[in-house]
Amino acid sequence: MDQSYRWVIVGLGALMGCVAVGAMFSLAVFLDPIAADTRWSRAGISSAMTLNFLVMGAGSFGWGMASDRFGTRIVVLAGAVLLGLALVLASNAQSLVEFQLTYGILVGLSASAFFAPMISAVTAWFETNRSLAVSLVSAGMGVAPMTISPLARWLISTYEWRPAMFIIGIVAWALLVPAAMLVRRAPTPSSGGKSGVGEHPQLSVGAALRSPQFLVLGFTFFACCAAHSGPIFHMVSYAIVCGVGPMAAVSIYSVEGLAGLGGRLLLGVTADRLGVKPVLIAGLLVQALAIGGYLFVRQLAEFYMLAIIFGTAYGGVMPLYAVLAREYFGQEMMGTVFGAATMLSSIGMAFGPLAGGLVFDAFGNYAWLFIGSFAVALGAVALALVFPPLARVRLQPT
Repeated sequence: MDQSYRWVIVGLGALMGCVAVGAMFSLAVFLDPIAADTRWSRAGISSAMTLNFLVMGAGSFGWGMASDRFGTRIVVLAGAVLLGLALVLASNAQSLVEFQLTYGILVGLSASAFFAPMISAVTAWFETNRSLAVSLVSAGMGVAPMTISPLARWLISTYEWRPAMFIIGIVAWALLVPAAMLVRRAPTPSSGGKSGVGEHPQLSVGAALRSPQFLVLGFTFFACCAAHSGPIFHMVSYAIVCGVGPMAAVSIYSVEGLAGLGGRLLLGVTADRLGVKPVLIAGLLVQALAIGGYLFVRQLAEFYMLAIIFGTAYGGVMPLYAVLAREYFGQEMMGTVFGAATMLSSIGMAFGPLAGGLVFDAFGNYAWLFIGSFAVALGAVALALVFPPLARVRLQPT
């Protein structure tokens, strides 16, 4: 395989993930200016993010299947065009429903066109250092809040929210369309190359998605995301409830994000050396213990220490599911299988913020959120323990 261009593919995947996820999550920055200008309810505006997660889940599966059938380039090019269009349309929305349809549905649909297809493309380019390569692509999404969000804040301060969102749409076109055109299909591996252990060209998609291997993979991914989404989303509020100042509470969230970037690289390199399964299990266990540990912290220094551990764990395990999907099912249906797993993870992500809000409204604190998240996180560990050894995976077509 081309030993140089494969790293270009990694860079393109990181760039696309950064722009797409950054554009979607910049809604948090737009929330106050939109509410002040339009008088739309904050709940109504925020519901666009809920729609983002739900549509992103379904979109990941559809785009993943499309990338297997038509190739990655055409899929990410379509996503690039649609993302810019969605932001431009949302910037001109004249009603809350119009905004929810454009930002909540179109942005979520277009953003999902990049993750599963580009991860699938990267796994096709790499036989060695595959975990590291996938982790680097995932790291691009990790830096999104530190790039697109500050840009959005500066544009809003300079031009107000409608021109700011319009400009971000133009920027998305300017960056993503050329990047999509640079995506290439991986060269066909030599006959002596390694292939996925579970690779069976004759295996149907339906059989793969019903297989025990996919069910364990998908529901571990679901439980992992359901466990950490609530603590991540409500971390700032929880710290404030514990007596931490608002600005310091925000800094805890930033520390988690930075630790997540380091965790992606650390666990990616470690997985290449020790194997994906043991590293994933260890990461999930650390994540569970960190979530439970938040019940006992009160001081800012304690929050920082735990944020480093928690961020490293939840950030580090996320790319490993893609590597396992490739090793179990091979490259031919990688986009479809990982897209379906990503759909389950997105549904899991949608549970946490809602659960945290319901818990706080009912009890006036977040204790039961962390207790419940700790239990779900332990469930993810238990599921990961039943992953069959790769050498024994032999899926049979139906």
